Amino acid sequence: MSEIKVVVTAGDLVTAYGRGVSSTWGGVLSSKSAINKIERFSTDSFQSSSAAVVAGLKYFGDESLAMQMLIPLFEKSKGLIPPDALLVLATTTGEIDILEQQVLGGNGNAAESKFSFLLDKIKTFLKVNDEGLIISSACASSSAAIGFAASLINGGKRDCVVVVACDAVTEFVFSGFSSLMALDPDNAKPFDKNRTGLSLGEGAGFILLMSQARAEQEARNILGEIAGWASAGDAHHMTGPLRDGSGLSRAIQKALKKADVSPDDVRCISSHGTGTVYNDAMEMKAYNRIFGNSPVPIYSIKGALGHTMGVSGLIETIIAFQVLQEKVIPPTVGLKDIDPEARGWASLEKRTLEKSAILLNNAGFGGVNAALVLK
Repeated sequence: MSEIKVVVTAGDLVTAYGRGVSSTWGGVLSSKSAINKIERFSTDSFQSSSAAVVAGLKYFGDESLAMQMLIPLFEKSKGLIPPDALLVLATTTGEIDILEQQVLGGNGNAAESKFSFLLDKIKTFLKVNDEGLIISSACASSSAAIGFAASLINGGKRDCVVVVACDAVTEFVFSGFSSLMALDPDNAKPFDKNRTGLSLGEGAGFILLMSQARAEQEARNILGEIAGWASAGDAHHMTGPLRDGSGLSRAIQKALKKADVSPDDVRCISSHGTGTVYNDAMEMKAYNRIFGNSPVPIYSIKGALGHTMGVSGLIETIIAFQVLQEKVIPPTVGLKDIDPEARGWASLEKRTLEKSAILLNNAGFGGVNAALVLK
């Protein structure tokens, strides 16, 4: 059987920069961070008081924060997603604010915070026929979900999959990262030698994947190709990454092989780039393992719109297709004094993309690593 190409035909998102791809793309290129003081709940007892949150959301409102982000996207995309599309939901905490509302205020039904309830709501809004499924792999959730969707299409099991991702900044989530001492007291500084932690962010979005044959038959707009994908586990620690980067490098090597792309063909890396001491160092070790002494331009958008947890990979995939289309590599917002390990790789300035292949990677708690190759 001939190789089935996997293409992306649509995608939309909402982040702290606003609704729509252009808002986030423009925000990232502006070098102005969307991370600000959070007013949603008291941060007096926490390590930081800043996060990148979506304006206009109501905490403990009639709808969860996740659905408040998703509903406008679904309404905007009516008729775009076919009824026979397989729905894959990617999230870390889903509608955790429903559980918080019951625990903190005694209101509502905590059981309704289960991911299965959120999946059913999304199915109803999108009017898809399939039961759908959930992938929750910590902060690699949506990149793992995109890779899973691509494998189904590439293997001929499906010809259309929609990946939906959402995560919100809530008191429970914020307190958890604070208790791990993982938050930067100010704003995240990925690949900076003075980095001290991440800044949380929230967002939601979807991405529609199809076989190239179906996309062409339906005259769909093609944003680009998911050419390679892979996952690998560290088997090391519940929250800390394997320090030598070997888990991530395995995922990258497998994704490059699947895409039939050599390291020399990759001239841009959309990094996980959280701004924590150990994550950024681990990534640089993995990149050196793959690319040797030939620095490849890398960038992180987490100093711009925060670490959006399980949505990170989806947002970064949509932004990476913007990079491919406009041939512009974004600056790493928040970066001021480049760490010696990242010199020649990371930059405070925009750069020009030389080749049309991007490596994208994410890592998550539990030692999960996911990598995608985009063309």
